[in-house]
Amino acid sequence: MTTFTDRYFTMTETEAIEYAKTLSIFPEDSTITCEEIGDGNLNYVFRLVDPQTSQSVIIKQAGPVARISDEFKVSPDRNRIEHDILKIQGELVPAYVPEVYHYDPVMNCTVMEDLSDYTILRKAFLHKQTFPLLSDHLSTFLVQTLLLTSDLVLNHKDKKEQVKAFINPELCEITEDLVYTEPFYDCPRNEVFSKTLPYVQEEFWGDEQLALETAKLKFQFLTKAQSLIHGDFHTGSIFVTENQTKVIDAEFAFYGPAGYDVGNIIANLIFAYVNGEQTIDDPIERESYTSYVLTTIREIIDQFKEKFTYAFYDQVTERVAEYPGFLEYYLEELLTDTAAVVGLELARRVIGLAPVEDLTSITNPTKRAAAEIACLKAAKVFILNRQDFFHGEDFTRVISEYA
Repeated sequence: MTTFTDRYFTMTETEAIEYAKTLSIFPEDSTITCEEIGDGNLNYVFRLVDPQTSQSVIIKQAGPVARISDEFKVSPDRNRIEHDILKIQGELVPAYVPEVYHYDPVMNCTVMEDLSDYTILRKAFLHKQTFPLLSDHLSTFLVQTLLLTSDLVLNHKDKKEQVKAFINPELCEITEDLVYTEPFYDCPRNEVFSKTLPYVQEEFWGDEQLALETAKLKFQFLTKAQSLIHGDFHTGSIFVTENQTKVIDAEFAFYGPAGYDVGNIIANLIFAYVNGEQTIDDPIERESYTSYVLTTIREIIDQFKEKFTYAFYDQVTERVAEYPGFLEYYLEELLTDTAAVVGLELARRVIGLAPVEDLTSITNPTKRAAAEIACLKAAKVFILNRQDFFHGEDFTRVISEYA
C-alpha cells in the first residue's frame, strides 16, 4: 500500500486511485477507473470515475519540472497557489470556477470538480462553435476578480498580506522570459515557423523601438502589484457549455497588472479569429464566425468597462479613489496595459516556445504564415500604440485591418 503522508512523488494512474481511496471520496467498494488527461505545459491531471454511480473528480498534481521542457524547474508550491486562488475566486465569482474538495501540501495536489461535461474553449473554437453568453461571463469574471482584489476595495494591510501569500517567482519567471523577453530577440529557445521567420527577423528582432517598449512593459510586469491576476487567462484555461463558463488553471496567479488578464483573453480570441479567416472556405460561414469573434472581443472590453464602473461606485472603499476623474484615469491605464498585453501575447505565441493550436493546426503553410504574420502586424500596433485603446471598437478595428 502506497503511503502519501510523508514524502512527495509524482503519481501514476494506479497511485492516484489509491490516493483517492485514502480521502473517502468514493464508496469503499467502488471500482474506480483513472486516466491521466493533462495536455498542458505544467501539470498532471487525473480523472477518476466510479462507473457504477458516474461520480467523478479531478486530481491535479504539480510536478517538479514543466512538462513543456525540463529547462523549467518549477516549485510544486504552485498547486497551493492555485488552490488558494480558487478558494478566493469561489467566494467572488462562484459560478465561474470549479468547486474545490481537498488540498494536500505533501503530494502537492488539489481534488476538484470534474468538468468533463464542458468543452475547452480553444477546442470549441477550432470546431467553430459559438457561445452567446461568453462575453457576459468573462467580463463579469474579470471585473469581480480584478477589482475586488485591488487596493481600491481591500484594506491595504490585508492586500499586502495577499501579495506576500501569492509570491510566485518560478511561474512569474516563465512569463517574464517567454512573454516579455525571448520573442523580441533571436533567442535559441524560440520556435518560429519557417515561412514566418523572415518577417520576424526583419520586423521584430530588428526593431529597436519595439524592443525598448517591451523592456518598459517587462519592468511594469515586475513591479505593478495591482490585482490578484489569474496569470494565464487564455482559451485553453476556460471550460464552456452553451450556458456556463468555468475558469481553471490559475497556478500562474500573483499580484500583477490587471490588464494582463484582460489582454490575454483578447489576444487568444484573435487567434480564434485568424484561424477562422484561414480555415473556413465558405464565405458566408467565415463571415458569420469571424463576426461573432469580433463582437465577443468588443463586448468583453465594453462590458468590462461598464461593469467595472458600476462596481467601482458600489464597492470601492479607498477615499482618494473617489476624487473626480480618478475612475477615468484608472480605467484608461488598465486598458492601455490591456492593449500592450494583447500585443505581447500575439507575438509570443507565434515566436516563442509555447505556440497555440489555433495557428499550428492550419495545415496549409501559406495560410498559416498569413495568419501568423497578421497576428504579428497587429501585435506591433497594440504594443507601440497602446495608449490609443479604450473602447471595444478600438481593438476590433486593428484586428479587421491587419488580421
